[in-house]
Amino acid sequence: MEHYSSKLLKDAVDAFSSLPGIGKKTALRLVLHLLKQPREEVDFFADSLQKLRREVVYCDKCHNISDVALCHICNSSSRDASLVCVVENIRDVIAIENTSKFNGLYHVLGGIISPIDGIGPDDLNIASLINRIKEDNVKEVILALSTTIEGDTTNFYIFKKINMTGVKVTTIARGISVGDELEYADEVTLARSISNRTLYENSLSK
Repeated sequence: MEHYSSKLLKDAVDAFSSLPGIGKKTALRLVLHLLKQPREEVDFFADSLQKLRREVVYCDKCHNISDVALCHICNSSSRDASLVCVVENIRDVIAIENTSKFNGLYHVLGGIISPIDGIGPDDLNIASLINRIKEDNVKEVILALSTTIEGDTTNFYIFKKINMTGVKVTTIARGISVGDELEYADEVTLARSISNRTLYENSLSK
């Protein structure tokens, strides 16, 4: 058990260590670092977090994090609105954007189907994806979910939902190893996986 000379210090360490991947020692190091910084920098740090929590919204169309109702990607006239890349979470959007090789739009599901965790299709942003396909003249949907059993299950569910619409459904090439998540793939591999995408129905026979 850690012993602290200040309750304020202990509370700050506890707050930082509640974050994923941050243990007590790392939390203490971060808190002590902040104590050495000018007060205005610490105030900015705290204010930015509070403002983030108060004011951030999710895009009405793709469910990406945004400052306004329609995110800058969906609102861009230079993006190909007929091409929609379906991803699990916002980290995947960031990973793909960092490749600078994708010029379509996104659709963030907010997770993947996982019965063991109690997550079903109705818990995800699948219904809004179907509506987008019907209303926005979408020509191709890229399924870019993690190559796990849950990811494959979600891919298949979405494919069955939109297969009769006539929209082309593709999946990223298996440059991403089975079990891997997009955010951990290097940019070159991820860009190549998107560029070399294949028809989803062809992957079902493998």
